Amino acid sequence: MAAPKKSVAKESGQEKAGSPPEFTKEQELKALRDMLLIRRFEEKAGQLYGMGAIGGFCHLYIGQEAVVVGMQMALKPGDEVITGYRDHGHMLACEMEARGVMAELTGRRGGYSRGKGGSMHMFSKEKHFYGGHGIVGAQVSLGTGLAFANRYRGNDNVSVTYFGDGAANQGQVYESFNMAELWKLPVIYVIENNRYAMGTSVSRASAQQDFSKRGASFNIPGKQVDGMDVRAVKAAADEAVAWCRGGNGPMILEMQTYRYRGHSMSDPAKYRTREEVEKVRHDQDPIEQVRNRLLAAGASEQDLKAIDAEVREIVNEAADFAQHDPEPDPAELYTDIYR
Repeated sequence: MAAPKKSVAKESGQEKAGSPPEFTKEQELKALRDMLLIRRFEEKAGQLYGMGAIGGFCHLYIGQEAVVVGMQMALKPGDEVITGYRDHGHMLACEMEARGVMAELTGRRGGYSRGKGGSMHMFSKEKHFYGGHGIVGAQVSLGTGLAFANRYRGNDNVSVTYFGDGAANQGQVYESFNMAELWKLPVIYVIENNRYAMGTSVSRASAQQDFSKRGASFNIPGKQVDGMDVRAVKAAADEAVAWCRGGNGPMILEMQTYRYRGHSMSDPAKYRTREEVEKVRHDQDPIEQVRNRLLAAGASEQDLKAIDAEVREIVNEAADFAQHDPEPDPAELYTDIYR
């Protein structure tokens, strides 16, 4: 995949060949709206956290929007998604309602987990989103289990299992790889390589920095993708989905991306320079790339501002709901408990 000069996608030293397929105008507009919804939602969540309306942990997805939006563009109803704790963007991309996600962040009864789960623990069986998991790497074995269920039932659904560059060094990841390849399970392992895990550069923490090769000893094919370009993500996702639906087993997609904020809201991110962050924002921002292509193709600034205004209205309504919805009844403490 083509990447801009000195890009995130070239950090590993491996060049990309060719250019991603062009989007239609409709695809560009959908990608812009979906990424803007995630960006504006996360910005508002950061504001509410700073105001004390959101407590506990809060990990924002700002900068990585192209990954989940591009992946979702390749999926069909019934395909499952599971991820770690940087999960708000994945929920929104799966078409979970912004007000339900925001209300869960503020601990209200209208939240997806009735106000009991918070940022890292939300689910929607209806939207085939299976979390939101706070234990590093735990979702990988669960996502592999979702793929096993698909194979057992004889359907053609695919499990898209997201995890980060830090989680890629966890032992259960490789146990899952082995099982998935042995049984040819339909699972796409999406490694969201934002370069810093919880605060340590991959160059200091990973002996093999090409994460697309992490399945080599299990004969799992892998591919590096410019995760800042939604077109490149969609093209790679199409290939991986076809591979899995064809009964060929798992595939690894390393999405080379970048988060603009710290690991969580409590992380000042002093392990990198402000100049580095601003350069990625200026040169590679996934939303600006789409916006610039639309403008070059004849779209008006007014039309694009209207999309942003619509998204902001949705997010503002969600924030208002999340701050005024009642808190859960104390009796809710005793529901959803199994002995």
